Amino acid sequence: MYFHHSEDRQMLADMLGRYLQQRYPFDIRNKISASPEGWSRTHWAELAELGVVGALFGEEAGGFGGTGFDIAAVFEGLGKALVVEPFLGTLIAGQALAKAAGGQDALLAEVLAEVIAGTTLIAFAHEEPQSRYDLHDVETHALPNSEGWALHGRKAVVPQIEAADRILVSARIAGAPGDEAGIGLFLLDKAAAQVRGYPMVDGGRGGELVLDNTPATLVAEDGFPLIEQAIAAGIVALAWEAVAVMDVLKTATLDYLRTRKQFGVPIGKFQALQHRMATVALEIELARSAAISAADALGQDRRTRERAVSAAKYTIGRVGTLVAEEAIQMHGGIGMTWELPLSHYAKRLTMIGHQLGDEDHHLGRFIALGHA
Repeated sequence: MYFHHSEDRQMLADMLGRYLQQRYPFDIRNKISASPEGWSRTHWAELAELGVVGALFGEEAGGFGGTGFDIAAVFEGLGKALVVEPFLGTLIAGQALAKAAGGQDALLAEVLAEVIAGTTLIAFAHEEPQSRYDLHDVETHALPNSEGWALHGRKAVVPQIEAADRILVSARIAGAPGDEAGIGLFLLDKAAAQVRGYPMVDGGRGGELVLDNTPATLVAEDGFPLIEQAIAAGIVALAWEAVAVMDVLKTATLDYLRTRKQFGVPIGKFQALQHRMATVALEIELARSAAISAADALGQDRRTRERAVSAAKYTIGRVGTLVAEEAIQMHGGIGMTWELPLSHYAKRLTMIGHQLGDEDHHLGRFIALGHA
């Protein structure tokens, strides 16, 4: 599939690429990833000032992008540098807030403006210990009280939750009927909740959220459609990040095959390895096509959008496993070392395969949507 970014998006991608190349080299990235915070407030503020955060949201939310291909341009650049700052959570929570606000809610508009400016960090907490990727499986519940709402429950593996100032949380509203209609969205201050943080295997930090009579503000009573749309945007982001990581792994492996010698010749001369690399290159292009399709479908009707993002997530999960394994195997033992960037890219690619639903989940979902 032939594809290229528009002039404006290409300018954004080039600007982001230059910044990351000059200010976010791999050794700096590793120091940030291993730090107690797991991210850099300085880099976040600078990237927000450059407009990278604003590109994730439409004009109605105070941004200047927000389409699938705007998201693609940003996350492709982030993937090349393995950026650990909380862009994914910001995208998902911000997209849900923007759709809930509809340009009419003053509080949500103020929060979004602070998010785009880089002065407020927001996280999205939806998955729970038992949910296993099922967006409908929400046991956290909300009860009304004299001051508004109180939340009770737990949320699992929320990326960069310790860094967040505010958290967007899904919860079932007591007494609401139905599987989907009963899920609302609530905004709370992180200081009001209990957070248990830990380092993530692919860099940065995540955490568990415990809600015990935690005060919150109702954002949307019928929150499920907003959640589904925001998660779709998150899957588009992950798909493009994954494609960028695959490209880095392919390039690094090709360079290694050209320079590593065995029996007096570069190992890239061996036909068996050439065939394997040809397969890797072909599969990456299939993954790229699926990512393009998902980005294009983000603004279309629900069924088209959801089938396209599930197809993309299945594809990058399957292809990502192949690319990571082949890259490490062709490098041999050195491919597993901490000092070689390749091992970190392989870990991130493996983690992407499990975020927001693994390939088995999305294959089943794609089939079910086809029958619906």
